[in-house]
Amino acid sequence: MDRRQTMQNTGKLAGLTLFITGASRGIGKAIALKAARDGANIVLAAKTAEPHPKLPGTIYTAAAEIEAAGGKALPCIVDVRSEEAVRAAVKKAVDTFGGIDILINNASAISLTPTEGTDMKRYDLMHNINTRGTFLVSKECLPYLRKSRHAHILNLSPPLNMEPHLFSNHVAYTMAKYGMSMCVLGMAQEYETANISVNALWPRMIIFTAAVEMLRGKESYPYSRTPEIMADAAYAILCRPAGVSTGRFFIDEEVLTEEGMHDFSQYAYVPGNAFKLTPSIFINGTKAKL
Repeated sequence: MDRRQTMQNTGKLAGLTLFITGASRGIGKAIALKAARDGANIVLAAKTAEPHPKLPGTIYTAAAEIEAAGGKALPCIVDVRSEEAVRAAVKKAVDTFGGIDILINNASAISLTPTEGTDMKRYDLMHNINTRGTFLVSKECLPYLRKSRHAHILNLSPPLNMEPHLFSNHVAYTMAKYGMSMCVLGMAQEYETANISVNALWPRMIIFTAAVEMLRGKESYPYSRTPEIMADAAYAILCRPAGVSTGRFFIDEEVLTEEGMHDFSQYAYVPGNAFKLTPSIFINGTKAKL
């Protein structure tokens, strides 16, 4: 796919350390690679150390790609549900790179099931990874973010919208995902005077990742975008000075429009496809810019 029109790297993240959960594949890895092209240090905090039968990539294959892109990689086996694993990874990151400047809370679990169809094991998994995991990793990184001159937390979570239809078909998932967004709402205010930007980012249209493929099957890819649109939007947010924008719920298209981009056709998973892209969950129906 022709990527010439995607957002260009500026070098603003050179030498900064990003701690990214769930960075072995998908959107997390795309953000890591974008930052790596600036020469950033990337801490890959994810569970996949051995190849998964249904999911591509491990923290080690992702680390190799990051190094090849120009960054420095530190793969860490981390289950964000474990306090011990998170603390060990944060300590290793600080020992290796001298601090943490940016946290990307990307790790997430999803089950779009109705109330009676959601077993409690799956409910607990979503809440422990999405809400509790985001809170825990943020809590452990914050002492080091306070010391950074370019401190950002970016949660990959949706705008807080209390319309009932956004809850009714998958109450458990909405609650868990909104927990990540409530972390943004509260921490942005709590750390406003500490010069730490805390924001959320969410896609306008479905992003084709391994998780989406497992949920919807391969037939969903003509209706999807690639993770690069989220990586470019995240990069634009993270390049802004700390404290300038905080407590905001960004949508990828809106961020890139602010950066002067108006044609998003290059992000379509199938270039030049004639299909209408599918709006992401939590986003009211909008027409794709193709």
